[in-house]
Amino acid sequence: MKLVSFLMKLNNETVSIELKNGTVVHGTITGVDISMNTHLKTVKLTLKGKNPISLDHLSLRGNNIRYYTLPDSINLEARRAVGRGRGRGRGRGRGRGR
Repeated sequence: MKLVSFLMKLNNETVSIELKNGTVVHGTITGVDISMNTHLKTVKLTLKGKNPISLDHLSLRGNNIRYYTLPDSINLEARRAVGRGRGRGRGRGRGRGR
């Protein structure tokens, strides 16, 4: 499973995200798109060397994210298992009607 597919299943989970510039964002995920852009609510934004700022909503561009820190309470196996078993199509895969 691709990382982005896994992250897209984390709606309503509270996570911490560190950005490439050292900023730490703590909030609840409302959505993640295919480019790993992450939308959060109830956010605490801590800029490097500054006091935390509280925000209602925040969107992060995917290429600025260094890593996600997930809470221990998330059942990773259950999240991974959803979507498995996706088989190949019925077509012969030769393209253009051959």
